[in-house]
Amino acid sequence: MTSDKVIDKLKESGCRITKQRRLIVDVIMGNEFSSCKDIYYQVISRDKTIGMATVYRMIRQLEELDVIRRVERIEVNQE
Repeated sequence: MTSDKVIDKLKESGCRITKQRRLIVDVIMGNEFSSCKDIYYQVISRDKTIGMATVYRMIRQLEELDVIRRVERIEVNQE
């Protein structure tokens, strides 16, 4: 799914599309992260005015719209 399609889906659900929300969607759809905190750090590197709560709310909203799904990962220590 492209960022534009996600934005359309958000609009259909009644979400107002702000510059901040568009940036968060672009980062998420770019698949350049491995955790919610990675998304947050990438977003604030582009716009320092966006708070962590805003990022987490958008992640939750995208989960509710079935655009993304959160997966927990456990890594085994190879020592």
